[in-house]
Amino acid sequence: MIDREQVLHVARLARLELSDAEVERMSGELTGILGHIEKIGELDLDGVCPTSHVVEVTNKLRADEPRPSWPREKILGAAPAVRDDGFEVPSPQA
Repeated sequence: MIDREQVLHVARLARLELSDAEVERMSGELTGILGHIEKIGELDLDGVCPTSHVVEVTNKLRADEPRPSWPREKILGAAPAVRDDGFEVPSPQA
């Protein structure tokens, strides 16, 4: 069981301000979540492949394949200001 002090500690870390009723509710909810995690830990998952998605992803990104960079001259040619072979940016205000 997650007690009041543990809930307040987590709330303080997350910079949350909770009422007494919210602390009591969170105690019960967090205890329930940890109970579910314990049940998962009891399962025999040997041979089960890890997944990143529980459903088929249809709009995934392209494969990450290396390719040549654009020429520096082309990129710097579009820059509003160039200095020392790089982009010139304004100095931060003091």
